[in-house]
Amino acid sequence: MTIQPGTGPSASGDGTPAPQPVYSSAEEWVTSHFLPMFRRPLGGEYRWCPQWWRHAEAITRLTALWHTWEALRLQPGTGMATWLRDHLDHQLPVLLGRTGPFSMCSEDEHLDPRQATAEHPPPGWWDISPRQITPPGDAAGLPGRAAETEP
Repeated sequence: MTIQPGTGPSASGDGTPAPQPVYSSAEEWVTSHFLPMFRRPLGGEYRWCPQWWRHAEAITRLTALWHTWEALRLQPGTGMATWLRDHLDHQLPVLLGRTGPFSMCSEDEHLDPRQATAEHPPPGWWDISPRQITPPGDAAGLPGRAAETEP
């Protein structure tokens, strides 16, 4: 038996249909609710990319905002205030900030962000014995990886 969204029992178990989301996707929520509602002067402190969907971090943050918005809109009383304080007020400066996912973009241009790279550690780097914490060949040691000596 397949239960269609909104036709099964609610989370409370009282048999009432589960509430339907207002928006069917993060994209719909962003374009129909987020962008019209939370306007900021763009450029300088706040950045936005019209191709926001090309930024994996932005997709993750906006999807999290959408999901929490859908859940907290149903909470009577302080649900929306809680969403604003605990979710939007935290995510907005990160998402739109100078060092956020849109830092290289402008209102008119998308630039792919540079991806950080990682080098493989030398052989034996992660082989830590009780008697030696410093990796082989690193006599000077590194911060946080001091060598232990035998008693």
